Amino acid sequence: MEVILLEKIHRLGNLGDKVSVRAGHGRNYLVPQGKAVPATDDNLAKFEQQRAELERAQADLLGSATARAEHLVQAAIKITAKAGSEGKLFGSVGGSDIAAAMVEAGFQIEKREIRLPDGPLRELGDYQVDVHLHADVNCQIAVSVVPEDAIGGV
Repeated sequence: MEVILLEKIHRLGNLGDKVSVRAGHGRNYLVPQGKAVPATDDNLAKFEQQRAELERAQADLLGSATARAEHLVQAAIKITAKAGSEGKLFGSVGGSDIAAAMVEAGFQIEKREIRLPDGPLRELGDYQVDVHLHADVNCQIAVSVVPEDAIGGV
């Protein structure tokens, strides 16, 4: 299935690119999310009329993502978790836990923006966690996983 991208999508293409994707991906994700339209002559003509407006919207999104990244770089989050004597956690700390701690600390972030390529954090320690804010904007935040009793008998 060929589609015209309405925004830049990581590992797929830029705004206005005509790309070939699997039918299910295009039909079930890209088109309903408003990220692409089927590549027909009518849609191509409509896209060319809206190109300037879409490029302006993408530039605004990029600017806001860059500003958020500058703000998030300053973040240093502590997450308390139950742990054994060797430093292994009883459970794990995942993206939703990190996002909840960030929101509680006053930062604007969503769970889907947290990237944990090695899976959830399963040991105590300090970590640098990747945050993907835009196709062109990534940053890292400092996350410390500490045992519950180190905070003061919680």
